[in-house]
Amino acid sequence: MTQRNPADPPPPSVVDLRSDTVTHPTAAMYERMRTAPIGDDGLDGDPTVRELEACVAASLGKEAGLFVPSCTMANLLAVLAQTQRSEQVVLESTAHMYTSERGAATFTGLFYQGVSGSAGAMDLNRLEEALLAGGHRLKTSLVAMETSHNNAGGTVLPLDHMQAVHGMAQAAGVPVHLDGARLFNAAVALGVPAADITRHADTVALCLSKGLSAPVGAVLAGSQPVVVKARTLRRMLGGTQRQSGIMAAAGLEGVQHMAARLGEDHVRARRLSDGVNGLAPALSATVPQTNIVQVETGETGMTNAQWVAALQARGVLTRPWGRTRLRCVTHRHIGDQDIDAAIAAFAGVLDAR
Repeated sequence: MTQRNPADPPPPSVVDLRSDTVTHPTAAMYERMRTAPIGDDGLDGDPTVRELEACVAASLGKEAGLFVPSCTMANLLAVLAQTQRSEQVVLESTAHMYTSERGAATFTGLFYQGVSGSAGAMDLNRLEEALLAGGHRLKTSLVAMETSHNNAGGTVLPLDHMQAVHGMAQAAGVPVHLDGARLFNAAVALGVPAADITRHADTVALCLSKGLSAPVGAVLAGSQPVVVKARTLRRMLGGTQRQSGIMAAAGLEGVQHMAARLGEDHVRARRLSDGVNGLAPALSATVPQTNIVQVETGETGMTNAQWVAALQARGVLTRPWGRTRLRCVTHRHIGDQDIDAAIAAFAGVLDAR
């Protein structure tokens, strides 16, 4: 029996739209992992990790980088390295760092303040209020942005908005962190180098294991002093790895060669959106800027759990996103035929109600 290459996409009978984190390493990644020069990153360093850190820092216009196991850890290290206890982190109220990661506040001694916004962009008037110091107010010590924005359906922050946020924070003496888990998706959508986005932030977290297809890891980039402090904190959090160049090699391949193809995912996401919107009024889908489509199911008379199960029975995997929405994410294992199959599955479930 012929064995499937582990770098190949999943079998075509399953259309996995749950997340771009399901991507498998490419054949080139496996080869770079096999031949990567390695050392002990907790002692005298790992050469491939150092190369990855330098590569990401340079591409984002920052002085230094730090390889960590996950983007969640990268975001947490950015917070810890730039704040003190009993201070405040301000971010848009549907940001991933707020809705999914602020549990970290339970042991950081910090308060996360959500600011209302639209399509992932903070209301600048509300941000101005949050930056005011004095009286009974907690001191704001960090402002965070996210692009592309997960909960806003993969929307991309306009560069003039990011510039305004950074300018307001700088005027208040407050650094800005960017949760750039899908930063390269945002750069492709805007048609600009990633550094044109990251110039509006002091630190940036980049995930390697989403559309870039590396199996694991993230890089925190920023100034040399902040990264030095974050490196010490990484050890305290148990994030120091040993021969981690094996994983860093896959990340290097992703950063250097995988960003250019992300536009294909965006095109297919739009195709999925158009197909689902063709099933209106029972279903409606967001119009994506990048690779995330949210499908509204509230008018169908079915729960999200029922939708997930019914689609799975037809070979399509999705994720519930709130009470009446499903999230679908395109990635390099999803081809045009998979999009057609997904649209047909949505139509089939509707017909079978």
